[in-house]
Amino acid sequence: MVNLDKLITERRNEATFGLDQMSVAEACTLMNAEDQLVAAAVAKALPEIQKVIECAISCLKSGGRLIYLGAGTSGRLGILDAAECVPTFGVTPDKVVGLIAGGMKAMTVAVEGAEDNAALGKQDLEDLNLKKNDMVVGIAASGRTPYVIGALDYAREVGAPTSTISCNPNAEISKHADYPIEVDCGPEFLTGSTRLKSGTAQKLILNMISTISMIGIGKVYKNLMVDVKPTNEKLVARAKRIIAEATECSPEIAAKVFEESGHDVKLAIVMALTDDNAAGARVRLTKAQGFVSEAIK
Repeated sequence: MVNLDKLITERRNEATFGLDQMSVAEACTLMNAEDQLVAAAVAKALPEIQKVIECAISCLKSGGRLIYLGAGTSGRLGILDAAECVPTFGVTPDKVVGLIAGGMKAMTVAVEGAEDNAALGKQDLEDLNLKKNDMVVGIAASGRTPYVIGALDYAREVGAPTSTISCNPNAEISKHADYPIEVDCGPEFLTGSTRLKSGTAQKLILNMISTISMIGIGKVYKNLMVDVKPTNEKLVARAKRIIAEATECSPEIAAKVFEESGHDVKLAIVMALTDDNAAGARVRLTKAQGFVSEAIK
């Protein structure tokens, strides 16, 4: 029998004891007040988050991957963050990977018993052919999910660096990670519903890990996402705007260099800033390992 008594994420929130008797306005106000506690709680974990990001950058630079895994809401948040890296930063889908207990069908329908299967966590990483230069981040609001623990233990056997994100202090999964992150957001607005404050905290941390890691491998110039993939009309317009803002050129010139670069935003920026052709700009970027600021020197 699992003992949940000591988990903060399972405690009742005294501020919401009368939740079922509140007006909609009262419930909205109180829920918003509870949500405002999350960012402050995440701030306390910034030193630990920094270490995770530094390790992730090192792994990505060495050709490794960033791998998230979890069960339920935690797993879904990892998959969401991984999926968004493809259009935002132009990485291939195998560079940032999200795994969920029970497989992709668990994204929409709960898979009975999957999160309690430690062997399944190990198997999912084996199926990915986990390497030493991959980084594994286990996500579990409760901090005790067997699926995550099984995966973390296997990752350590392989020699891959590991991190965890939990929303309980002294979490069990923290004992199985090189870089544990623990965030205490207090009891949930709705008792035990960890898709709420815990989920928000996890999302904020995942945002930091993926975004700042991508900055660290050259996917950003100034504060512009220069490796964005213009796969639809909105993104084509955004790509041209990024070129114009990065180079302070006219929209017409941005559109021209966008076409000449073969719709490669980063390449177009280097072309415009160095007055070089596509081939020359590509050489510059290769030498600069993808960093625009270095390629234009």
